[in-house]
Amino acid sequence: MIKKEIPFSIEIYSSVKELSSLDSLLLQQARAITKMAYAPYSKFNVGAAARLVDGNIVTGTNQENASYPIGICAERVLLSAVSSQFANAGIGTMAISYNNLNGESSRPISPCGMCRQSLVEYEERTNQNIRIILSGMEGEVFIIEKAHHLLPLSFMSDDLK
Repeated sequence: MIKKEIPFSIEIYSSVKELSSLDSLLLQQARAITKMAYAPYSKFNVGAAARLVDGNIVTGTNQENASYPIGICAERVLLSAVSSQFANAGIGTMAISYNNLNGESSRPISPCGMCRQSLVEYEERTNQNIRIILSGMEGEVFIIEKAHHLLPLSFMSDDLK
């Protein structure tokens, strides 16, 4: 038997005030766009903002539906918008925030499994690592250098060969 560990590190900041000005601005945009989310059922508004490698900013929000399985997360809305508007543009950094209207929004949360898979595949497709900033409306901020770190044993196109 061989045992292999797959470690990764997270940068932890006590607040948005410790971030660089570019990261702070992107996170503030993700926080602000949560107001545009359509989440009447969960009351859990998620916003994502991405800075493309060319400097353009694209945002996305979660969009729920009374038929829950057909809702879409903010991260995948954002990836779809980038793909539609900027054809395979690389994403340098993505900030993800949330506003829980039923409770607190003061700690970072991480993308769901479906979004992790989509982020990793977007990295592969564009040959560009996506740096991830995670935070609520206040409090700690996590920075992860590559989306791939969130899903180390991801299912990729090579697995279909």
